[in-house]
This record gives sequence, C-alpha cells and structure tokens, in this order.
Amino acid sequence: MNIIFMLIIFGLFLAILFLFIFFKAVNDGQFSDCDTPAVRILFEDDKPSSQKSKHKNTGELNEPK
Repeated sequence: MNIIFMLIIFGLFLAILFLFIFFKAVNDGQFSDCDTPAVRILFEDDKPSSQKSKHKNTGELNEPK
C-alpha cells in the first residue's frame, strides 16, 4: 500500500515538473512562430554552401561548371 502512495507522489511531482518546463518554453518564445517552420523548406538560401567537394577515392576537386 505504501508503494501506491509513493507512486502517486512521484507522478504528481513529474507532472508538475513537465508543466513547469512547458510554461518556461512558452515564455521563452519556443512556440511563438508556428507558420514559418512549415514553409522554410520552400525558401531559397541567400548564398549557396560550398560548391567544391572532394571525391572519396581520388581526392580531386569537383568544381561546378
């Protein structure tokens, strides 16, 4: 019977901890922008990343043409 009371107290503590973490994330602005992440893949990069890459086997550089 004692284990049930201990599990209830532990469960309440864990629930309060998760609730605190959730409210902290909301106050820090974690959930402030819900639209941009869904369409971020459609935006073009401002400048392309490094265009040069090395072949694994030969070590030669491939430059874009």
